[in-house]
Formats: sequence, C-alpha cells, structure tokens
Amino acid sequence: VQLQASGGGLVQAGGSLTLSCTASAQTFSRHIMAWFRQRSGKEREFVAYISTGGGITLYSDSVKGRFTISRDNAKNTAYLQMGGLEPEDTARYYCAAGRAQTSSEETYNLWGQGTQVTVSS
Repeated sequence: VQLQASGGGLVQAGGSLTLSCTASAQTFSRHIMAWFRQRSGKEREFVAYISTGGGITLYSDSVKGRFTISRDNAKNTAYLQMGGLEPEDTARYYCAAGRAQTSSEETYNLWGQGTQVTVSS
C-alpha cells in the first residue's frame, strides 16, 4: 500500500484547509488511518487517528475541536479538515496507516510523503 497526501498550502490564520490521503490498495479499509505533523526543528507529533470503520477517532489536545479526521473507504481516502488554523499549526503533515489504534508513530508502518501547511499571521 502506498499513501499519497495532498491538499497542503498557504493559508491565513483563522482559515481552513482539508488534507487528503489516498491509498493505492483496496486493503485501505483494514487500516487505522492517522495524521502526524512535524514542525520545523521539532519531532514529529500525533494529530489524529480514525478507526477502520470511522466510528472511533482520537485527537491531540492541540487540535481537538478545530480539526476533524474522516475517511471514505469506497474512495480509499482519509481526510483531515483543519479549521481555525493558527501559525503554530505550520508543519509538514503526514498520513500513516497501521493496524492498532494508537497515537504512537512506531505502530504505523505505512507513511505518505507529507504535505506542507503554512499558516501566516
């Protein structure tokens, strides 16, 4: 399975963006999907995950209430809707796929190449 992330860009503070992560294989629906991000000079951090059926989600405290993770198994695609963006959200965002519902990046064995999100003040 290969993951392709897209949708990043430059947005003003307070604005919105939706990231997409499309998988190359039909086994997409069997994987937990997650988003991580890496801000400049910092380690990669967990943002959100969603269960295989979409009924269970978890968010980091820093994005809870502003971001929404979702998935469309028929399209082999996961999404991250980002609202109320802040300059601190500027980062490279990565989608990942795994078999466990955790926030630990070590449990995700498939990664996309990332997409850059820049929020201007």
